[in-house]
Amino acid sequence: MTDKATKPKNHLVEIKDYGQSIWMDNLTRDMIQSGELKQLIENGGIRGITSNPSIFEKAIKGNAIYDTDIEAGVKAKLPIDKIYESLIFDDIRNACDIFKPVYEESNGLDGYVSIEVPPVIAHDTERTIEEARRYYQDIGRENVMIKIPGTTRGLPAVEQVISEGINVNVTLLFSVNSYVETAWAYIRGLEKRLAEGKDISKIASVASFFLSRIDNNIDKRIDEKLKKGVDDIAMEAKLKAVKGKVAIANAKIAYQKYKEIFGSDRWQALAAKGAKVQRLLWASTSTKDPNYSDVMYVDALVGPDTVNTLPPNTIEACADHCAPANRIDLEVEEAYNLIENLKDPEIDINLDEVMSNLLKEGIDKFIQPYQSLISSLEEKVNRLSPV
Repeated sequence: MTDKATKPKNHLVEIKDYGQSIWMDNLTRDMIQSGELKQLIENGGIRGITSNPSIFEKAIKGNAIYDTDIEAGVKAKLPIDKIYESLIFDDIRNACDIFKPVYEESNGLDGYVSIEVPPVIAHDTERTIEEARRYYQDIGRENVMIKIPGTTRGLPAVEQVISEGINVNVTLLFSVNSYVETAWAYIRGLEKRLAEGKDISKIASVASFFLSRIDNNIDKRIDEKLKKGVDDIAMEAKLKAVKGKVAIANAKIAYQKYKEIFGSDRWQALAAKGAKVQRLLWASTSTKDPNYSDVMYVDALVGPDTVNTLPPNTIEACADHCAPANRIDLEVEEAYNLIENLKDPEIDINLDEVMSNLLKEGIDKFIQPYQSLISSLEEKVNRLSPV
């Protein structure tokens, strides 16, 4: 029998000691109603949760738990998009209520629940602003975060809604330059709010920097080069040395930029008025390649003022065998060198092109499940509608 003294450690709980918060990248009504989410908060070290159209599609499609609310929407003659919103807004509100003690205990650092504006408006600044306002107001919870894609048109929306006191999770960041632009958009939003004489101490934001998708893309490119054959062993070794390394190197460089920006005099003026730093959030942290460690995107990037958002399988793996330590500032010079080496004619990977493609794919990956969910809701509404 395992007593309390010999109970295995949950390494997720230890990570908090290094200044990193673990959030969960998954939200379902089953998890809310069964008490599982509450348990994960109380015993599992989970400090926040994120959602996206893909997560909601998996949660709602074919799940009878939502049928009563869908029927209520049909009886009220609501359009499909309003039925969809009624389902997800309820889940978000309930999750916010469950996370409220974390929000209060951490003085607004953690305890947030993220919800994304419709992905079909990712390149429309004005509509993004309108929807962010509406989502924030209709959900009516101070610990909700509105997710806005970090596109060229998305960042002016981030700046504006931050100035209006809305918490923002800037999502789909791949390049270091995009991250830097995101951090300054947050700062400009706070400066605008402060100039209007408004409180900036209760606004929170994270910058969601994606990881595994980068390695997935670059590893495929490397494998294609290796398949075509290389001239010598040294070149083969050079190509193989890049595999599985770019995402973490890229993230470490982004963190150095974070320290520069939030160590600047311009930021310190805001911090003196109570502003919270916009933390880097590591996203897309499930390992896609079985040859790599299933916690590689956790262990390598533990560090102060960061968040890591993990899907359920990575949460289980990390609780079991993560090895927490502050590694975010280790091997930074090697990270810069590795990114620079991508320009080597023998490797020849254009990182800007990779990041641009990944952003476009990322938006598509949210649009497709969003449209699929709307279609499946239409089918269900037709079945439940009185003839």
